[in-house]
Amino acid sequence: MSALSDQMVTFAILAYLVAMIGHAVEYALGNTRVRVATPSPARERELVGAGAGAPGGTVVAPAEPAPPVAPVAGRSADRARFAGRFAVVATVVAAVLHLVALVTRGIAADRMPWGNMYEFVLTVTFIGVAAWLVVLAKRPSLRKLGLFLTLVMVLLVATAELVLYVPVVPLVPALNSYWFVIHVSTIVFSSGIFLLGAVPAVAFLMRRGFEAGKRSFPYTLAKRLPAAAALERLTFVLHAFSFPVFTFAVIAGAIWAEAAWGRPWGWDPKETWAFISWVVYAGYLHARATPSVKRNVATWIAVVGFLTMLMNLFGVNIFFTGLHSYGGLS
Repeated sequence: MSALSDQMVTFAILAYLVAMIGHAVEYALGNTRVRVATPSPARERELVGAGAGAPGGTVVAPAEPAPPVAPVAGRSADRARFAGRFAVVATVVAAVLHLVALVTRGIAADRMPWGNMYEFVLTVTFIGVAAWLVVLAKRPSLRKLGLFLTLVMVLLVATAELVLYVPVVPLVPALNSYWFVIHVSTIVFSSGIFLLGAVPAVAFLMRRGFEAGKRSFPYTLAKRLPAAAALERLTFVLHAFSFPVFTFAVIAGAIWAEAAWGRPWGWDPKETWAFISWVVYAGYLHARATPSVKRNVATWIAVVGFLTMLMNLFGVNIFFTGLHSYGGLS
């Protein structure tokens, strides 16, 4: 089962890469405009000469009918739509492979597959892509955002396999508790939604700059993205949905710490950065609800919040030691 899980992760990365290429093709061709042939104004009648049969001796010949006007179907647009749909199918296949990798990993370890950084990243990225497919089913107009989402999937899942991978090992004794499922499952779920929320947040900042007239890199990358308002709205909805779950996860962690270590909070590096992330995300939601705060300013706070989440996931496990040092890295 462990070997099968490893193979499924590799296949999932390849499927995400194929999906990313499909989205890139749609992104490159999707701005093709369908041109419609416009005829020149037809003359209703034409004077062709003099003679009997018309007032003043002028013969009036009927004008020739204007050529039929037919829209010219753009082959590039058709190819773009096909590539986009193919990319969605590839993303679904990748998500299924991703899920199989997690399930087989859990079976091999005889526990939930959240015991180290490798398993945690695999689970968070799966939650992110599953949430993206739900969003896409409800809002197909956001499909071009899939290019950036699949890019993130390729980078994170490949990093997990190439850098963070560890063999299947038993769970650390300190984690053998029913709070492991309660606390870690909610952290994983909220982190996956925050991961997805960071994608439209960055896309909104790029698109907002493009709509404001900025044509330098990276704003030009956003010219074919959905409207800035739609991206900003999606960013808010995802963060507003995830924040209460993340809040519960932090509280559940404190309760578990009280039971395991005799204190609910000890400013361990993991706890400290979780608190920092909570404050930043709370600040984003507060700024988003404040009319005087510009939407791009509030969105920058959301991006900073995700950076603190990355710091808590990677930086704390790599550069610090503490009671939460279960990353599996040596």
